[in-house]
Amino acid sequence: MKKFLPEGYKFSTEENKTVLSSLENLKKACATGETVEGRAILCDREHNLHVDLGVIKGIIPRVEGAIGIDDGSVRDIALISRVNKTVAFKILKFETDENMNTYAVLSRKAAQLECQEKYISKLLPGDVIDARVTHMENFGVFADIGAGISALLPIDSISVSRIPHPRARFNINQDIKAVVKSVDESGRVTLTHKELLGTWSENARMFSVGETVPGIVRSVENFGIFVELAPNLAGLAEVVGNVEADYFASVYIKSIIPDKMKIKLIIVDAFEQTNTNASPLQYFSDANHIDVWKYSPDSCDKIIETRF
Repeated sequence: MKKFLPEGYKFSTEENKTVLSSLENLKKACATGETVEGRAILCDREHNLHVDLGVIKGIIPRVEGAIGIDDGSVRDIALISRVNKTVAFKILKFETDENMNTYAVLSRKAAQLECQEKYISKLLPGDVIDARVTHMENFGVFADIGAGISALLPIDSISVSRIPHPRARFNINQDIKAVVKSVDESGRVTLTHKELLGTWSENARMFSVGETVPGIVRSVENFGIFVELAPNLAGLAEVVGNVEADYFASVYIKSIIPDKMKIKLIIVDAFEQTNTNASPLQYFSDANHIDVWKYSPDSCDKIIETRF
């Protein structure tokens, strides 16, 4: 199966730079059907995208801007929002304007159709793929999984530790790994992510009783305060005053109990966040496919797992 990557991965490669370096190389790419990447510099009033090809200009007609534009299933905001960003496309032909300047007619839709046919249609639940975060909503993340084709990553699949909004975990344009959760009959892909962030035991091994470590307060309950130590690991601290959700905290590790998947904490200090950027992610697996992921320790009676 040929691997397709999110838009922008290819733009700075020597291969892509070579294509954009001359009209002759652009014509070769047209003849071979190669997918090229360039920067969209304008979306005109008819919603045609104008693309900087280096030696000449390229134009992506509106109906060639994305799969679904022609039938209305995709809104034109998908085109407008590409301005000043990289787009992937096939070169359909070359024409001249009224001033006898040569320009290229491009199709982003053609690049997406090839990606859909040769890559996305062959994905199976459990496949681990590259993705790029493009948009965030309260309910989850939309990520480019190839040639600008989006997949949904629901917020409850981002990590085991619950977060108030995806921006607590990701940044826009961040490159991530994700696991294919499902592919529906129309080819739309749903992703999951928590299975790559380590099991309870893998995360707990990074901490020891008696240490004081940083954490993030995720919720304040009348029976205790949940503090995230890692994206897939949280502990319960004793109730103290003047602590709110999303505060940074310094916590003392009182005990680690694998049989119950519990970490007991004492809050040493807590303060409001000033850094709004998401922290870098650590992936615990480099596998290309996952069939079963078991989060809970073998010694724990409660079983938490994902089966693809």
